[in-house]
Amino acid sequence: MRFERPARAGLAIAAILGAAGLAGFADTALAQTAVAVAPAATSPPKIDSGDTAWMLTATALVLMMTIPGLALFYGGMVRKKNVLATVMQSFAIACLVSVLWMVIGYSWAFTEGTNFLGGASRMLLMGMGTDSIAAAAPTIPESVFMCFQMTFAIITPALICGAIADRMKFSAMMWFMGLWSLLVYAPIAHWVWGGGFLGGLGVLDFAGGTVVHINAGVAGLVCALVLGKRKGYGSENMAPHNLVLTVIGASLLWVGWFGFNAGSAVTAGGQAGMAMAVTQIATAAAALAWMAVEWGLRGQPSVLGICSGAVAGLVAITPASGFVDPTGALVIGAAAGVGCYWGATGLKHMMGYDDSLDAFGVHGVGGIIGALLTGVFARTAINKAGTGLIDGNAHQVVIQIYGILATVVYDAIVTLIILLAIKAVIGLRVSGENEREGLDITQHGEVVQ
Repeated sequence: MRFERPARAGLAIAAILGAAGLAGFADTALAQTAVAVAPAATSPPKIDSGDTAWMLTATALVLMMTIPGLALFYGGMVRKKNVLATVMQSFAIACLVSVLWMVIGYSWAFTEGTNFLGGASRMLLMGMGTDSIAAAAPTIPESVFMCFQMTFAIITPALICGAIADRMKFSAMMWFMGLWSLLVYAPIAHWVWGGGFLGGLGVLDFAGGTVVHINAGVAGLVCALVLGKRKGYGSENMAPHNLVLTVIGASLLWVGWFGFNAGSAVTAGGQAGMAMAVTQIATAAAALAWMAVEWGLRGQPSVLGICSGAVAGLVAITPASGFVDPTGALVIGAAAGVGCYWGATGLKHMMGYDDSLDAFGVHGVGGIIGALLTGVFARTAINKAGTGLIDGNAHQVVIQIYGILATVVYDAIVTLIILLAIKAVIGLRVSGENEREGLDITQHGEVVQ
């Protein structure tokens, strides 16, 4: 596949930034949505112990999604010679992004700045005290809100690892994930949640369908295309070495996702309760839909299939979880199960790329399905901030498409530039000999006996 030169990519980024700026200047309300220390008021916001307790719990649940959830989910799907390298990726990313988020990532994503990027007022978390409150979460300490958002910033790049499994150098992976989290994740989080132009235009993304899943899925696809196929892909047996680990990982993801979606209400109330309910319904529906399609086409329902279907449902309901009712969740889950099955099989084979663990097929395709259907099934009765096609607002679907396209274009271009820069400096891929021997021993000097 041919890629645009970095110079052309730079021009494309400039064009996107300009469009973002024009869109933002047209909406004077954006500054009011930026997450910063709440301004003084006649009745200052008061920290609620119940909301704080729930958000502390939700933060721990979301962190559990990456370590150990995603680590085990991905670790079970690779060959035995790469299992340690795979779980190491999730663990190392959790450490790296935690530090980067504290240094500048949180400030760029969630403080007042431009329509494209936040400012530096919370660099190194300066000025954040025990009584600081974020404007988007006025009943919990800002430190808790910062940590909750940190867990989102951790899992998003970790999801990309599913596309690069078995062949990327650990050093290159660390450089890529660090740069990507600052240059792609933080800006897009600001666009949607931190006062940027997509949030101002009305893009609905309750818990990360655009910011997390489309973002990670598209980056994974670009990584798979740039790295190329694994040695022996299509001719050797690359079956998962331990599906028990994958089932355990998928189960931890499912449980942790209640923190992901219900926690995004940032209060312990009715909205969190409904987000939890629709998450459970959509996940179950997607798992059954994937299983049914696979059973019908291949004659047997697989363990990997039902686990992948459940994750697809979790992905698709994420942007909609604070806006849809249970009926909408049922439809979204079923659509995700069928759509992501196609994404992980038909689409991948049709395009010929090697997305090792289907990061794009599940997270990219599922995120797009969920973002689109949020524009269809958002109900005013559930959340007054979101009205979809089902309630007579067809324009919301157009807005959702705009948000998807902006994310895909920016993400793909910047991801490509980062990869090409790293490739030129230290290289991206291990040698063929090291790949055949396995990343566990060649990258980390350890093996599973």
